[in-house]
Amino acid sequence: MTRASAPKPRQPNGASSIYLGKDGRWHGRVTVGVKDDGTPDRRHVGRKTRAEVTKLVRELERQRDKGAVRKAGQSWTVKTWLTHWVENIAAAHVSENTIDGYRVAVNHHLIPGLGSHRLEKLDPEHLERFYKKMQDNGSAAGTAHQAHRTIRTALNEAVRRQHLTANPASIAKAPKVEEEEVEPYTVEEVQHLLAEAAKHRNTARWVIALALGLRQGEVLGMQWDDVDFELGVIRVRRGRLRPRYKHGCGDRCGRKPGFCPQKINTRRETKNAKSRAGQRPIRAPDELLQLLRQHKEEQARERARARDLWTEKGYVFTSPTGEPLNPNTDYHKWKELLKAAGVRDARLHDARHTAATVLLILGVSDAVVDSIMGWEPGKSARMRRRYQHLTSRVLKDTAAKVGGLLWGTEQAEGSTAPDVGQSPVPAELMVHVARLGERRVPFLHREHADEVVTRWSEDWPDHTAEVAEWDRWRWEHQGPAGASAIRDRVPERTVVFHARALFLPGGERAETGVPGQWSVPAWDFETDRYTDRASAWRTARRPGTGQEVEAQVRGTDKAAVEAAFAEACAQAVDRARNPGKYGDTDEW
Repeated sequence: MTRASAPKPRQPNGASSIYLGKDGRWHGRVTVGVKDDGTPDRRHVGRKTRAEVTKLVRELERQRDKGAVRKAGQSWTVKTWLTHWVENIAAAHVSENTIDGYRVAVNHHLIPGLGSHRLEKLDPEHLERFYKKMQDNGSAAGTAHQAHRTIRTALNEAVRRQHLTANPASIAKAPKVEEEEVEPYTVEEVQHLLAEAAKHRNTARWVIALALGLRQGEVLGMQWDDVDFELGVIRVRRGRLRPRYKHGCGDRCGRKPGFCPQKINTRRETKNAKSRAGQRPIRAPDELLQLLRQHKEEQARERARARDLWTEKGYVFTSPTGEPLNPNTDYHKWKELLKAAGVRDARLHDARHTAATVLLILGVSDAVVDSIMGWEPGKSARMRRRYQHLTSRVLKDTAAKVGGLLWGTEQAEGSTAPDVGQSPVPAELMVHVARLGERRVPFLHREHADEVVTRWSEDWPDHTAEVAEWDRWRWEHQGPAGASAIRDRVPERTVVFHARALFLPGGERAETGVPGQWSVPAWDFETDRYTDRASAWRTARRPGTGQEVEAQVRGTDKAAVEAAFAEACAQAVDRARNPGKYGDTDEW
């Protein structure tokens, strides 16, 4: 009689197991966590020998202990993940123009080139070979770089959701993009363009591009409420979006949606500027303001001719029936204008280059140039460097034609400043310059300058405040702001309320030496502090090692600022805890 064998000791719950199966193969099972339904997440491996299975089990245990085990669920390919990401994740959280760029990169480049790879098997080398192949097949380096940025953003989200343990696009070398040389138009080219533009509808649209450097979307999204003729200010608040159409005929016309006779626009017409730098007031030259007045009168005549066909939406530049201009149509009009004026072919954006170049040559301060051009702090120095590669011809032309660079009212070449011993300058040619700290603000009338100096001194008693008399020639040629900034009335003054908080990466509020809430007096020429909105708020992740998230609110209504501050802090806490959700981990 044989003695019964002792029972095999039971493994504790969650322990790994290795066993020989009935199929003759060795199997291993490792608990790496808990599934969504609460049951243990047991991963299985199988091999021919016990040694092979043991090695795989130990590796799974090490990954589990480091938190690097890929999340259980759908086995993603690059194609399925990119399709899911662009349509179900990105589309709900980025602007219309951004998602258009993502879709082009995903559908036309990334999926055809990389779509069959298993997501977890994608290597940096796959990406680098793909970028090279794109360029070998004729794609520009910028297009390849856009594909790189898109897949890096998409895979960052896959890492955040634990479908990947590391992002290969963050390791792969991005395609090198050569920064293109800026070639502004010469004075003669600008004047040829303006002369030709005067023969067509919407003349002021091209003058604004060449004189103020507004982006295409900013010009086409401008409404009459944004133009203050009394103050001589244009406020940039929104941008025109490219339309996206669907069939209104039930897809029976056989054409593309954009050419359907009954097409329906599925996209909003404009979007608000997304940054404080983008939302900006610009002092317009008097010649441009006069041109806008004429344009408004002409638009009124077009409205009367169109009768009930006219759709009133308040846009400055419209079709003959009041609809906002299509960016694509606007682009083709620019090309036709260049050809008719006999001017070299260039991008529409080169008109913006020209305006920035003019401002820099005239010696306008960096802060004012940044404000006019809508450049973000932190990026503005790099942008200014791009615009400072200027030819001697442009420098010579501009120096000779400072007073009327665009409209041809230049001072005669070779003229110089009046001699010191000349007779006194007539009163109508004087400019009364209020020196307010380091700022100089010109006024047409002495009493306005005196009033601003008196009131500004009460607000800032520790700063210099005085009035100096300049002759107009001196101000136009040596002053920091240019003749277009001369004011004929006392500027507006208001109180701006501020609120600020700083949050650490975990969401805890950081202690800082800056008060949480305060208020300051501000004038409309103090663009760094001024706002005419009841409240406006933003959150931003600070660069550097700390990676704190800052919430900032400002506005003219104290109650609105306090209400907005709570909303801003809530987003800042969420952003501090979930950086990938806001794209903070994507280094564009």
